[in-house]
Amino acid sequence: MAYTPQYYPGSTSVGINRRKHMSGNNLEKLRDIPEADIVATMGHRAPGADYASTHPPLKEMGEPDCPIRQLVTPTPGAAAGDRVRYSQFSDSYYFGPSVPYWRSYYGSINCKGCDPGTLSGRQIIEARERDIEAYTKKIMDSEMFDPALSQMKGCTVHGHSLRLQENGTMFDMLARTEMGKDGNVYQVKDQVGIPLDKKLNLGKPMSEAEAKKRTTIFRVDGVSMHGKVGARKYDEAVEALHHMWELRTKWGYRPE
Repeated sequence: MAYTPQYYPGSTSVGINRRKHMSGNNLEKLRDIPEADIVATMGHRAPGADYASTHPPLKEMGEPDCPIRQLVTPTPGAAAGDRVRYSQFSDSYYFGPSVPYWRSYYGSINCKGCDPGTLSGRQIIEARERDIEAYTKKIMDSEMFDPALSQMKGCTVHGHSLRLQENGTMFDMLARTEMGKDGNVYQVKDQVGIPLDKKLNLGKPMSEAEAKKRTTIFRVDGVSMHGKVGARKYDEAVEALHHMWELRTKWGYRPE
């Protein structure tokens, strides 16, 4: 019998969007950023350059026989011996498309061979180089990314949640992006703030209405954690959250 995993509860748009992000199913593709631009933004290698390696290709290493190796197909990056690289995103609390935990859930469930990590206001995914480039492109092309409300920031993330700039883009101490006169957001530095040879077009930002529709963030001026603003009945997501909090806080997950 077919089984459909239940990734997250709730009937609000936020609950629905969180399920989409976690499962990776039905994510809408909003743009098509060239692979070379993704590589340049990540900043680990020059677009078109060979991949650096940490070991020879697996087929040349003569590894001893192992049942796990027979069961698990290596990712392209692992098979080639690529080094481990990363991409790191921050999201505005002003209805940014994702939140750090949901980016980690997405990585854990959908990105084979990756190591996701969640910090206070940022989220990192590490993987073999050609694998992380493919995962990052899929994220940036989808509704999990918005050029104004989310940015790839490998360092100096602080201040992203405090305010939006006058043009509606997220504050960035290193000014890695800029708003063009044509209404598109352009990447002008890589994720650690090194200037790029040319500006990279990331596309137009979402409108506020569109951002509110796609966000995974509960806010009292958007979708409240109580369900609809002013509603007295909790959404199933909040009931589940309260249940987990009680088990953890009162009994340390040991109700006996």
